[in-house]
Amino acid sequence: MTPTPSAARPAGRVRTLVRVRAGGLPGAFWVLWSGTLVNRLGAMVNPFLSLYLSQVRDVPLGTIGVVLAVVGVGSVISQPLGGLLTDRFGRRAALTGGMLANAGSLLALGHAQSLAALTAAGFALGVTLDLFRPAAQALVADTVPAADRTRAFGLLLWSVNLGFSAAMVLGGHLADRGFSWLFWTDAAACAVFGLLVWCAVPETRPTAAERGAGGGYRAVLADRAMLAFAGVVVLYAVVFQQAFATLPLVMARHGLSGDVYGTVMAVNGVVLILVQPLIGHRLARFDKSRVLATGFLLAAAGNALVAAASAGPAFASAVAVWSLGEVLVFAITAAVVADLAPPALRGRYNGLLGMAWGTGFLIAPLAGTRLLAVGATVLWLSCAALCATAALAQLALAPAIRRRTARLAQETPSLRKAAH
Repeated sequence: MTPTPSAARPAGRVRTLVRVRAGGLPGAFWVLWSGTLVNRLGAMVNPFLSLYLSQVRDVPLGTIGVVLAVVGVGSVISQPLGGLLTDRFGRRAALTGGMLANAGSLLALGHAQSLAALTAAGFALGVTLDLFRPAAQALVADTVPAADRTRAFGLLLWSVNLGFSAAMVLGGHLADRGFSWLFWTDAAACAVFGLLVWCAVPETRPTAAERGAGGGYRAVLADRAMLAFAGVVVLYAVVFQQAFATLPLVMARHGLSGDVYGTVMAVNGVVLILVQPLIGHRLARFDKSRVLATGFLLAAAGNALVAAASAGPAFASAVAVWSLGEVLVFAITAAVVADLAPPALRGRYNGLLGMAWGTGFLIAPLAGTRLLAVGATVLWLSCAALCATAALAQLALAPAIRRRTARLAQETPSLRKAAH
């Protein structure tokens, strides 16, 4: 039966909508997108780690901060190491190896009994947690044209949060019934992601000649714009990690269970799922630094709202506000690094970005738990102030980033390998 014009028009609008938001991206990207979704559906350990240490292992509050800081130390190492492996051995090997190593460290942490074993396993988890990330980001930069990268990174963020929203709700239920389920589910999801990329994504590493001319981390550290940008990311990362390091502890002080925390944090994923498709394809029209500054200011507002929250709906509202900022920050941050990085150094540039995140995650539990000991209001208002500082710093850095990006675009032809 031939569809009527009135029935065909909505179908045509849907096709146009999908094409504008998701069309034109290579097959390798969609494999990565699908694997990321699977991985995030199982990512339940990190958000509930402080509750696990407190409720299952009876670790005191101050010691929880130390254990989480050890995880942060590993995170500082994780992405620079992953970036080195990505540029040296290839995107596929680095991503798959990192995912399998992460699965093993999750199981080790879940079976650790003593504080020493928990700390050692936490360090291993930190080192392996983001080994895959520079490879994943380099794959996007290798295969997606520069004009589409903001949209592509936004779609990856959408995949992350589509899985995250489901994982937080499911993780909250599983945590109330036994934390071992969280460790096994997370480990299995890591393994599936790694093997999917190994089997279905072609290698996109630059040629030997390009790698030989590219230099190492010394060349990355000579890029002052990149170093300054990494410093801005550290500020935001310290605040971002409080959602996992201290927010569950604050909510527990108000008598709210892990199940409620999981539901509140699922709001984060829901906001990103709803908002990113509406604006992700439009972000490329705007100056990246201005978009980032807007995201930081929204995060500041969300953290200020947490300071006044005491019930589940109030916490959920605050999370919704800072999640709007997260849509902007995560879509743009990776795109900025893709613009700054020469093809032969994309792994290492993303490794430095990851080191910035890891440094923030290292500082976050130590600073957060100590500020929380002073008072929850002090903690969240301090977080709001850090986000406002990051916004101002990003606006000050914007001209240098634009100059650096323009110079690189002239000096280096974009690398695109067929990966359809």
